Amino acid sequence: MNITATLLAQIVAFVLLIWFVNKFLWGPLNGMLEARQKRIADGLAAAEKGKHELEMAEKRAKDSLKGAKTQASEILAQAEKRANEIVEESKSKAREEGDRILAAATAEIEQEVNRAKEEIRSKVAEISVAAAGKILSKEIDVKAHEKLIKDLATQI
Repeated sequence: MNITATLLAQIVAFVLLIWFVNKFLWGPLNGMLEARQKRIADGLAAAEKGKHELEMAEKRAKDSLKGAKTQASEILAQAEKRANEIVEESKSKAREEGDRILAAATAEIEQEVNRAKEEIRSKVAEISVAAAGKILSKEIDVKAHEKLIKDLATQI
């Protein structure tokens, strides 16, 4: 045999082997590698997107918490303000009621004092009339008059 024919047969066999490997082995293997590479890239992109969404969710949660705290403090401030208003209103009503009771008691005391004065006036008038009657009914004597005046003074 000739070296050229053998060489030529080896070259043809080698080309067929390369074509076969490229067509049936390298192509599908390369496709699988590209598909895997794409899945990995998609997974990394999804992980990055998830991480970003997590950060955004945490930020929204912090903002919501901050808003809730602000709202809670506003509600507490309003409640304290209303409580103070109620206390002041109650104090005002209590003062008014106390003033009213005091005015009523003062008026009642004045009435009682006036009644007592009237009673005293009427008693003094009765005693004066009685004393005048006794003085006029007895004889006029200075010593007796002094005794009667002293008795009247003690009765008054």
